[in-house]
Amino acid sequence: MRSAFREAFGVEAQAEGHAPARVNLIGDHTDYADGFCLPMPLRCATRVAMARAPAFAARSEGHAASGFDPFGPPRGDWTDYVAGPLAELAKAGIEVPPVAVLVASDIPQGAGVSSSAALEVAVIRAALALAGTPLADADVARMAQRAENLYCGVNCGILDQMASAAGRMGEALLLDCRTGTGRLVSVPAAFRFRVVHCGEARRLADGVYNERRRAVEEAASILGLSALRDAVPDDVERLPAAVRARARHVVAENARVLAAVAALEGADLSAFGRLMTESHRSLATDYEVSTPALDRLADAMLAAGAAGARLTGAGFGGCAVALLPPNIDEAAWWGQVSAANPEAWLVAG
Repeated sequence: MRSAFREAFGVEAQAEGHAPARVNLIGDHTDYADGFCLPMPLRCATRVAMARAPAFAARSEGHAASGFDPFGPPRGDWTDYVAGPLAELAKAGIEVPPVAVLVASDIPQGAGVSSSAALEVAVIRAALALAGTPLADADVARMAQRAENLYCGVNCGILDQMASAAGRMGEALLLDCRTGTGRLVSVPAAFRFRVVHCGEARRLADGVYNERRRAVEEAASILGLSALRDAVPDDVERLPAAVRARARHVVAENARVLAAVAALEGADLSAFGRLMTESHRSLATDYEVSTPALDRLADAMLAAGAAGARLTGAGFGGCAVALLPPNIDEAAWWGQVSAANPEAWLVAG
């Protein structure tokens, strides 16, 4: 990074930041219902190098140096994910001088493993290092979330940013989306997760996402609750058919997350895998965010010997995650999965 920064800008980098991608092991479409999620970081990551400069400038792989202004309007391109975090730092009273920024990443774009959150968190960490100002991981995550909400125009929850900022390798993060707090849970060495892209680009249209969210909020309103996190299965059956299935997924998924944590803590690989597979079926049938390509991939993962498999993230393309038992021949497993899904590719382990 230092050599690349010198080549890009002709000066030495003065600070660096780093943030990983994430996979959500279980607990999708629960965040906007004040629910629970269980993400963990991946080995692929985004790195940011930074130095004071005469004017704001940024460079990323495949992009020429580009000016940007965190104190001006968004530009509508990738630099908004650099400018937004810097703007939020300035709002918090942290010095943000003109800087040159170099971004390098091995996180695949559009795969549903939070490349944008990793960039936001890495920018904040580099800027904090430059300013000599410490900030807790949870505060970094909330600042990155605000940047994406307010500057980048994406009304996301706290899941992605918290997973990237507070996640630790080898540990899952039990995230309570109501409080925005998390608890790290050790992942037993026997648990091997593999993230595979189905080969179909994620294409979650705003209208589809908003319809799902409206249904969840309507269900909570009908039940007189502030959020579906507080509902129980009997409540779901009292709901009108138009929102019942959506609510059923959210209520059951929250319970699955807590059960999955218990399975991790008890090193119960079979139980964890079963919960993953149940989650995929619920996302496919009740929440209807899977696709034929994701279903084929999850089925192939299971047929090849995975203990559990599910789509991960918002759905409508992107990735699935599998839990492999310790005695499996991984090369043979991947050969069988890829033969059944020629467009699939391995993202991370």
